[in-house]
Amino acid sequence: MKLKRHERRFQASPLPASVDDIVVSAVMPAYNEAETIERSVRRVREVALRIEIVAVNDASRDRTGEILDRLHAEGVIDRVVHQPHNMGKGAAVRAGIRAATGHVIVIQDADLEYDPEEFRALLEPIRLDRADAVYGSRFQSGPRRVLYFWHQVGNRFLTLLSNMLTDLNLSDMETCYKMVRTDLMKSLPLTADRFGIEPELTARLASSGARIWEIPISYNGRTYAEGKKIGWRDGVRAGWCIFKYNLLR
Repeated sequence: MKLKRHERRFQASPLPASVDDIVVSAVMPAYNEAETIERSVRRVREVALRIEIVAVNDASRDRTGEILDRLHAEGVIDRVVHQPHNMGKGAAVRAGIRAATGHVIVIQDADLEYDPEEFRALLEPIRLDRADAVYGSRFQSGPRRVLYFWHQVGNRFLTLLSNMLTDLNLSDMETCYKMVRTDLMKSLPLTADRFGIEPELTARLASSGARIWEIPISYNGRTYAEGKKIGWRDGVRAGWCIFKYNLLR
């Protein structure tokens, strides 16, 4: 009998009963983020949870790798992975997932746009065994910096396209904040090297029948002058990835 798309296809391991015993692995891909990486790492370390920080230096050409190694030596970061050459965000995320050992994994960008204090809220549906993955939505009434109109249009269009093929009703598929049970995350056949990791991860979660929740988060987006890297070409690639990972598998 053929499984329906949203039929749960994996057996999740039980989490510790107390939130104080749950280890959250924060995977932090970084490329040329010397200006913000230390503040980002220290903000994650300040969260009142058991946090494992796994930083992945994507062959940065500035001091990012040096800063990460120093923070690791100081015990602020649990482990650092250095990519042999610049391979893209998706490849860095996959390397971080392989190195993570916590009960749940969350992606944390190194650019100060997302607030790690949101981790507790993201964790709650998983802790209560209501969800296997939780998305932090920038478009569900959370406070956010007012920036680019066309970026929001692009994000909403990509989310709509993804929803049409996954039969999900997400409001923000492209969000960085995706918290997933580690056993599930490690079982997903992820292959994307660049920003296609967002639509691919969503497609793989949908195919696995994962129970997905979405909660509002705050968002302090960067301008291009402040170092924002994603552009319209990445949006076009993301559209292709949505078709690729949902229809071609």
